[in-house]
Amino acid sequence: MRCILSLITLGALVLLGDQSWARRDALTAEQKSQLERIDRVLVDVIALSDKGSLDAKPLVDVVVTRMKEFDYTTVTDPAQPHDVELKIKCEQRKTWEGTTTMGSDADLPDAPSRIWKGPACQLGYLLNGKKMAWRKEVRTDFDDAQAAATLAKTGDPTAYAMAKLQARLEEYDFPALITAEWGQEARLFRLYDDPKTPVARKVKLVALFGDLFSVKAIPRLLDGLNGADRSIAKASALALGNIGQKDTIPVLIKTMKSGPPDLRAPAAKALGIVGALHGDFTIVDPLLETLNTEDVAVKTEVAWALGKLPDMRAYEPLFELQKSLYRVHENDADPNLVKLKEAVNWSIKQIDTWEHVQ
Repeated sequence: MRCILSLITLGALVLLGDQSWARRDALTAEQKSQLERIDRVLVDVIALSDKGSLDAKPLVDVVVTRMKEFDYTTVTDPAQPHDVELKIKCEQRKTWEGTTTMGSDADLPDAPSRIWKGPACQLGYLLNGKKMAWRKEVRTDFDDAQAAATLAKTGDPTAYAMAKLQARLEEYDFPALITAEWGQEARLFRLYDDPKTPVARKVKLVALFGDLFSVKAIPRLLDGLNGADRSIAKASALALGNIGQKDTIPVLIKTMKSGPPDLRAPAAKALGIVGALHGDFTIVDPLLETLNTEDVAVKTEVAWALGKLPDMRAYEPLFELQKSLYRVHENDADPNLVKLKEAVNWSIKQIDTWEHVQ
């Protein structure tokens, strides 16, 4: 039994894990300590056209301004003292660097694409002169600068491509991502707590709190869960699930059972993760009670949650639900019912497997 619970916990951790944070676990203790102390950032930007080097100052100015949003001290002279080097290469026609990669971070939308040949900026950083694994990429929405410039009736395709890349750097939240990569929670908290920070950005920060498994963020997330803004509340519920603290189970149960309609499904999802992580079977009865809801989205997340912590008490209710979905097929007109059936089938299989292993 203890072995099985360990396997469940391991599976939950796999479901929880943000790949960038998992990669950070491979760093040495000294490297982690260095990252957490980073303040002075050397900004090194290269701009390349089809014909050669370009003046990168407009791009440098954008990066410097963005990094100051998190109160970093930026320098552009390599001779000046610095803790880390942030390298950005912007090209009119991107050239691929390194070996072909896939899976993990390489499959994320903002990961460097080996097949993209259009305008792009590649972002990375060096610690003690060593290139680290964190890499991001921003791209234009066109792959042919000449054709795009002609369509936009602008004369210079290079200037057009660089202007679009500059705009992407102005909107892409790489400062938040790299701050999370460095494990600097305090800087993330300062921006989140700032009343001038837009809600959309706060939602992204909340997701990063979850990716970092930030226990220190829990008070903010509980406030967000009970706050007026629904987008922050939903993100807070999911982040609480990722962080996985057992003492958040009661509030997740309460939100799942009687919270605002649009928060119940995220709370059920989070509850399933936290309960499985701790092998806490006290969540099963509240989940089964909520399985009777008419809200298909909530019912679906409850079904998934029951499969994460297999218990025979859930078998008959799930089996009855499965029979009611017998006529639902993968091309059904209602995609929500298709998702529900998938969740129910998966969870029944987990319970069957659990009983067989026992």
